[in-house]
Amino acid sequence: MNGKFVASLIVLCALVAGGAIYYLQVYGYYYRVEPQPGRDVQLVVAADGHAEVIPYADFQAIDADSSPIRYRACFTTPLRDADLAARYAPVAGGEPLVAPGWFDCFDAEEIGAGLEAGRIHIYLSAKNIAYGVDRVVAVAPDGRGWAWHELNHCGRKAYDGTPVGEDCPPPPKEGGS
Repeated sequence: MNGKFVASLIVLCALVAGGAIYYLQVYGYYYRVEPQPGRDVQLVVAADGHAEVIPYADFQAIDADSSPIRYRACFTTPLRDADLAARYAPVAGGEPLVAPGWFDCFDAEEIGAGLEAGRIHIYLSAKNIAYGVDRVVAVAPDGRGWAWHELNHCGRKAYDGTPVGEDCPPPPKEGGS
């Protein structure tokens, strides 16, 4: 009887812990970003490096304080690729990270397939939102757009443990200044 009780207790604890971990990863840390009309979707102008707001509608976004790369946003815009490519700074590569299933406007697989096929292009929205993390924006031919945070050159170096080098600003000190 004692063995069955202990085994049941271990299984129950494992289920509760697993459920808690799942909840925290999928729901617990995320929050909806309050829209800031006229400021939510910006792109960096290639000619001079300043950011400007592009026309957009239907904006919705999520973020989390637990990681600088959990930001995801969706919107629509009347601008098309020719308009964007002529004015804004493109980003080479780029890979959208998967959003929680409940944030269904952000489909990383669809965006990734569009990027691979060359139908969707990525543009720089903001450099160093957090150390080594840039915000990028992608727009589909039908005007749907997405934004997410992505590690830049300095961030990839800093987070994999290699020296960041002189071309990167010094990383922030652990625990604040």
